[in-house]
Amino acid sequence: MTDTKTVPGRRKIKKTAADQIFDIILYAIAAIITVIVLYPMYFIVIASFSDPALVSNGEIILLPRGVNFKAYAQLAGYAKLWVGYKNTIFYVIVGTIVTLIVNIPAAYSLSRKDLYGKKPLTIFYLIPMFFTGGLIPTYLLVTSLNLDDTFRVMVIPFSVVTYYIIVARTFFSNSIPEDLWEAAQMDGCGYLGFFFRMVLPVSKAIIAVIALWAAVGQWNSYFNALIYLRSPELQPLQIILRNILISNQTISAMTTGAAAVEAKQMADLIKYAVIVVSSAPIMCMYPFVQKYFNQGVMLGSLKG
Repeated sequence: MTDTKTVPGRRKIKKTAADQIFDIILYAIAAIITVIVLYPMYFIVIASFSDPALVSNGEIILLPRGVNFKAYAQLAGYAKLWVGYKNTIFYVIVGTIVTLIVNIPAAYSLSRKDLYGKKPLTIFYLIPMFFTGGLIPTYLLVTSLNLDDTFRVMVIPFSVVTYYIIVARTFFSNSIPEDLWEAAQMDGCGYLGFFFRMVLPVSKAIIAVIALWAAVGQWNSYFNALIYLRSPELQPLQIILRNILISNQTISAMTTGAAAVEAKQMADLIKYAVIVVSSAPIMCMYPFVQKYFNQGVMLGSLKG
């Protein structure tokens, strides 16, 4: 049994029975991996609005049962939840902009062959990727700069990311030819003009990739807020959701009898709803930048 496929500019290539069996096995493996990856997300979504008793008994597998939105209603009743959403959106927008402003020019500079001191600067950027000062020295530095318990601590001190610089530098090295710079010089374009007028417009893919990574990192950031923020009005969404989970677990632990079982089931239901609430915005944003994400990662990984 054979099949054929056409390659542009070439003759038809016959697919043997072994090739077809290999394709079937490959597709089967891909389908299994897809199910393994997607099912936990699907289960969390359907469990968040199913009957908590059925979820606890393991009776929810493929379809939701006993549909109710008690967990979401309880979450919506927390006034601090909306404060956390507002703060997180602000941190994501400002933090992503700051990250791009800091890392993209640094990556482009390191990609230039004529950069003076390129090798020492590269080493300077690489060292913090493997060795950090530690939590206590970092905390002392942040407090000495009067950044603790301010919105600035969420967007400025940790905006330089060596990995982003390396990926973007590789992209610039592979995608911006020297001939383009020489042509720009002949037209009287300087370094800044070349960067803003020529480099940035053709670098939308890598900018979108870095922006997506930075936005996801800011959205999920909780440790820095836990260490450096004390004011409730500055807390991001992840800290608010963490406090909600701890509060519900404490309540379920303090009750006894049938009330304890019901409280435990409700705490589990809220846990699923919290995961959905914290993940949904990023998951909704991803499809709009997916093409840039794939393109930028492939272009930035050709060679180091």
